[in-house]
Amino acid sequence: MVYCSFSSPVGLLLISADERGICALDFDDNGEILKDSNQHIELLKKELEAYFAGKLKNFSVPLNPKGTFFQQGVWRVLQRIPYGETISYSHEAELLKQSKAVRAVANANGKNPIAIVIPCHRVIAKDGSIGGYSSGVWRKEYLLALEQKYR
Repeated sequence: MVYCSFSSPVGLLLISADERGICALDFDDNGEILKDSNQHIELLKKELEAYFAGKLKNFSVPLNPKGTFFQQGVWRVLQRIPYGETISYSHEAELLKQSKAVRAVANANGKNPIAIVIPCHRVIAKDGSIGGYSSGVWRKEYLLALEQKYR
């Protein structure tokens, strides 16, 4: 496993990857700069630069998130939400064919290890309000506004 920091408009990001792909992309409020790298990290850094510049709508970097079978399914659904669009947690549960599992789906969203690339920020409350975001609502608002601007 290798680790690298990436400076972004939403703060320092910590990237971890193995030989198969990106394992995690977390917001790093501790500010420790790490500089290890591999081909997946280098590709993700280029893609993040393009994303924040409004030039990339779909990431191509290989992903290798660790999670339960259910979490993996939730994260696959998240990856199908189009750039610049939002869905509700209940709609996400329906897409997973688990309409009664809204809370479990929301919990799996909160455990998403690869922020931004697996776009849990695109899930909002059923009433249209922004809902929560484990890394700070201001980050979710920034990411949604960025995608609306370049949609």
